[in-house]
Amino acid sequence: MLVRTDGAGATHDFMNYLHAQRVSYSIGYTLPTDTAELLKSIPDSVWTPAYNADGEVREGAWVAELTGLLDLTGWPKGMRVIARKERPHPGAQLRITDIDGLRVTAFATNAVPGRGGQLPDLELRHRRRARCEDRIRNTKDTGMRTLPLHDFAQNQIWCAILALAGDLVAWMQILALSGTVARKWEPKRLRMRLYTVPAATARSGRTTRLHLADKAPWAHLVEDAITRLRHLTSPTRPALAVPG
Repeated sequence: MLVRTDGAGATHDFMNYLHAQRVSYSIGYTLPTDTAELLKSIPDSVWTPAYNADGEVREGAWVAELTGLLDLTGWPKGMRVIARKERPHPGAQLRITDIDGLRVTAFATNAVPGRGGQLPDLELRHRRRARCEDRIRNTKDTGMRTLPLHDFAQNQIWCAILALAGDLVAWMQILALSGTVARKWEPKRLRMRLYTVPAATARSGRTTRLHLADKAPWAHLVEDAITRLRHLTSPTRPALAVPG
């Protein structure tokens, strides 16, 4: 199990809890104020090219380990700190924490050196946690942006329904739409293209059939998704223990 969070998760209590649970973690880490001096002590040859989202080398971005340069007293045993420096995107504003025109970020992990993957792999694994921000945006587009009801409890139910809808959409795209262009579609596009495909149900011989409109532009995606779901192996349930 891997736990990933942004810098809000970098607290002693939370990190020590993860360590006690013996789970893997990748947590955003706030670098100290003397980071500029620490980076100067790292030779250029130590910095390894970072990867982009596709796992290819990203020009103008590098990663290096800072563990031995930091005072990690009070943090979990075996914790490592890995930094990334890169040139900001064109037009991006520099922050006060940026150094020599390079944006520097870091994260903490308990991945074992040599067995947990190379530094660029670990850094890419950490950045992929940004998917959760995409899910939050998608949930807002589904209706979480506003609370339409009057009472607090009613809006709680509304939020629970939207969270369930978000889970259903996510698993639908993973299981039914894998390998298709619709795998990365967001709610608005799903509504326009898939959810509006004309269809009708027919019941005959104790069997319910779904008839899709042949001329609908995206009907083939729905048909392929249903076929793919039918061919999935059902998860096996563990046998119940019989007392005595």
